[in-house]
Amino acid sequence: MKEIPVAIKRSIELLGIFTAGVILFIGKTIIMPLLMAFFIGLMLMPVFRFFRRKGIPEMLAILLAILSLTVSASLVGWLFYDQVSSMVDDLPVVQKNITALLNNLSAWISKVFGLSSVEQQSLIDRNSGRFFSFAETAFKQAASSLSGTIIFFGLLPVYVFFVLWYRNVFVRFILMWNKTEAHEKVLMAIKRVERVVKGYLFGLLIQFTYIVILLGGILTLVGIPHGLLIGILFAFLNLIPYLGPLIGNILAILITLASSGSFKDVLIVFGIITLVQFLDNNILMPRIVGSQVKINALVSIVGIFTGGALAGITGMFLAMPIIAVMKALFDHSVNFQKWGVLLGDDRKMHRIPESGAITDRQ
Repeated sequence: MKEIPVAIKRSIELLGIFTAGVILFIGKTIIMPLLMAFFIGLMLMPVFRFFRRKGIPEMLAILLAILSLTVSASLVGWLFYDQVSSMVDDLPVVQKNITALLNNLSAWISKVFGLSSVEQQSLIDRNSGRFFSFAETAFKQAASSLSGTIIFFGLLPVYVFFVLWYRNVFVRFILMWNKTEAHEKVLMAIKRVERVVKGYLFGLLIQFTYIVILLGGILTLVGIPHGLLIGILFAFLNLIPYLGPLIGNILAILITLASSGSFKDVLIVFGIITLVQFLDNNILMPRIVGSQVKINALVSIVGIFTGGALAGITGMFLAMPIIAVMKALFDHSVNFQKWGVLLGDDRKMHRIPESGAITDRQ
């Protein structure tokens, strides 16, 4: 049989990527909960196997694994709610600080741009309609997506249960798509994917706990108002690489300004966040996640924005695990190994001998 030209092969591969993106965008309401359940199921596998080793029946072991995750998530949610409630109780102080900041900003604008307070108020009045129209649209979108969010998290435990319950069916299905002589290699790829996803997600879980305790604890000890709330928000946003920490810094500064109104406290918060990020990026994450997932920064950033465009916040969170799975699969495929190289972080030049094997350049 005549071999397909390389250009046609690459065109088919790009068309497949485009088609997958279109399918994800159209069916994100159904696909995203399933993907989330898949990753959570892989993360819960060690817990499930622990209960099985203790002689607990399979169905009960799955339920206990899901229950343990639900309890942990509920504790984090309760802690976050408690901190938000504490900030709401301080609302008079927050309003006073915001008023003082706005007055200072108005005075600075008058001094720098020569606009009086009356002119500033007139400018605000002329543009307030646009702002309130935007706010109304955003509120309606949030309200309309609330039911979808409730359904998403309501069905998630059910999906996780069935992912764990039918795990062997999925493996057998994948094997049946491949020739018998390739089954060993396919099983190796499946184990590699499981190891990568578990390592990455457990790393993020450790990172989240570490940032909440260290950042929230230090901010609380130095007397920053609502330090624990800042720690929880920053730890949650930090799960989104590159973009999340930037948003977390901005929110931390805004909360500090609204709570204390002191620029000294803002500098303290910014300095502590910088220190925690330095320890996280250079000590913790390279040891926990770095050995499992080696994806270059460009692919990570593009993947996060693409995930956000296709499936919103959920897509941004799942972008990195999906890319990690794709790289693990590509690395085990001769035909798609080049895509694994593209996703990877190996910047060294390699020579490709006539045999086709890639070796280090001497």
